[in-house]
Amino acid sequence: MSGGHVVVTGGAGFIGSTLCALLAASGERVVALDDLANGSPENLADAAAEAGVTPPELVRADVRDEAALARAFAGARAVFHLACLGVRHSLRHPRENHDVNALGTLLALEAARRLDVPRFVCVSTSEVYGTARRAPMPEDHPTVPHTVYGASKLAGEGYARAYHLTWGYPTVVVRPFNAYGPRSHHEGDSGEVIPKFVLRALAGRPLVVFGDGTQTRDFTFVEDTARGILEVGLHPDAPGHTVNLGAGAELTINALADLVREVTGRAVPVEHQAPRPGDVLRLLADSRLAAERFGFAPRVPLRDGLGRLVAWYARQGVDPAALLEREVVRAWEGA
Repeated sequence: MSGGHVVVTGGAGFIGSTLCALLAASGERVVALDDLANGSPENLADAAAEAGVTPPELVRADVRDEAALARAFAGARAVFHLACLGVRHSLRHPRENHDVNALGTLLALEAARRLDVPRFVCVSTSEVYGTARRAPMPEDHPTVPHTVYGASKLAGEGYARAYHLTWGYPTVVVRPFNAYGPRSHHEGDSGEVIPKFVLRALAGRPLVVFGDGTQTRDFTFVEDTARGILEVGLHPDAPGHTVNLGAGAELTINALADLVREVTGRAVPVEHQAPRPGDVLRLLADSRLAAERFGFAPRVPLRDGLGRLVAWYARQGVDPAALLEREVVRAWEGA
């Protein structure tokens, strides 16, 4: 592939902004398409500043806006499709979650195919698997999602594979496991466990664990995740493949709480609450395909990544307690 720009849908989000910065640092001209429901121009500016590059062009548009997709995709050499609504959002708003994640993916695929964009990278999620039936989990592990989010992302994957099988359209599906790091969400129904734990520890508040805390996750630093998406997504042999991106290390939420307390130096208590509906109980990536065929290798150990996140919050110069004003502890409850 040569010439043209690269579009990142959801490019102003957590992973998307990091991916935009990596693409720009590699010499690509980047367009971020985002409706700013979860993302922000500040994410793009911050990620670009860290990478020493100019922030990408931002097109503010919903991924279901077919006219906006056509304008953004015209002349592109690749689309990285990250635009989505998250797992807790799906517990309160399943129809909207489906529309954005599944229908939005279909519309983006069709726009890219009609405009002859040479590569479409569908960024999915480990949530498509549901709870591990065996671990580590390779790409052929059964997909039994627990939530509409996981199911809608699996539908998007299916559309991407169908476009490859029906029309020979060069699609790639990547499945990141649990990303964390600078610009991760702590607020509203987008809030994730690591930024919530870190901010709560820094603010001297209890770390809230849903259920008994024996659930496990495979946490991967956001720069490793974004680099994996880029390396796999643009690899000449990638079309037609579905590829896991994880660190390959399993950690319970209880152990994560202990590690966050160590890294922050705050001996805050842990508060257990009722389990979250649809919670996946075990995740552990088998990323051998990404490593052996596409050269992916995570570089940032969890302890180091947590330290980098704590340092990033310190650089923001904002009181952690003030940031937590936007936290919703049980974000799936209510209308």
